[in-house]
Amino acid sequence: MYPRDFEARLAQGLPKAVLLYGENDYMCEHYIERYKSELNAREDALTLYFDEYDFERAKGYLAQSSLFGGVNLLIVKTDKKIPKKELDTLVALTQSNGDNYFLYRYTGVPTQAKSLQSAFSDKTGGVWVRFFEPNVREATAILEQKAQHLNMRIDRYALQHLLAVLHNNLALAANELEKLAVLGEVGVSDIDRLVYSTAPLGIETLWGELFEKKPVAPIIEQLLDFGEDAFSILRALQYFINDIFLINAYIKLHGQPDFRAIFGYVPPRHVQERKQMLALKVGSGTLLKLYETVLAYELMLKKAPPTQREGLLYGLLIKIQALL
Repeated sequence: MYPRDFEARLAQGLPKAVLLYGENDYMCEHYIERYKSELNAREDALTLYFDEYDFERAKGYLAQSSLFGGVNLLIVKTDKKIPKKELDTLVALTQSNGDNYFLYRYTGVPTQAKSLQSAFSDKTGGVWVRFFEPNVREATAILEQKAQHLNMRIDRYALQHLLAVLHNNLALAANELEKLAVLGEVGVSDIDRLVYSTAPLGIETLWGELFEKKPVAPIIEQLLDFGEDAFSILRALQYFINDIFLINAYIKLHGQPDFRAIFGYVPPRHVQERKQMLALKVGSGTLLKLYETVLAYELMLKKAPPTQREGLLYGLLIKIQALL
């Protein structure tokens, strides 16, 4: 079913087993948080990420009686398909025990989720929901609801401006709203002053090309023509290297990255895939050298006259590609 139908179903009570998938990561996470909240299961829920999923562990969790008279909320987030026999067993366990709930957040290719739907049919007592990437109108409406929840005063135009600044990244915009909520009333000028823009820099494209050792001079020239300067581009590079480092460290600790746990929001899938690939490709020793190089050039840029800064910026990019 689709989100509107799912909302109607939720009005009748929380379905016991739900398959969530699609391009809208924000809404998938929204409903997971809603289950945690309405079931009062934030502390007791069992969440299994990627390779953490183990059928026997998941089955054992749902088969046991809940401690302290609460509920058993099993949440599985993975880009791999769980075998149908295992899904059938887990869904059946939610039907045999009124305290059991199972949410399967499939993060793989949406078109490949069709084979999973039969385990979450009306016949089994489950529900499947596909979420599509929202357009600007839909994304703005979602942000309006969040702003009301945060008791913020912000008009529709400012929300649309926030989305534009963040390259229509709904998850990131919602995260920024939470930060801006401390102001109470937020306008366009506040967003321009406090929110770091990802759109003008085209950061994912620029630094992805750089780390893959592709020519970036045309992109840099375009950015400079748009009014960006060496310092804003340098800050964007620092953010990007830090992102790669965080993903790299998380993979070493947990095996698979959880972007919400790392960043506090879920980037678009193509951004996730590219950053994960780079994090696996670039070693810790190289990341340390990149940090040291960027810091050294930052000092040089601050001391250099304006006429020399552009040349130093190109020198930095050449040095980085030599290190990779």
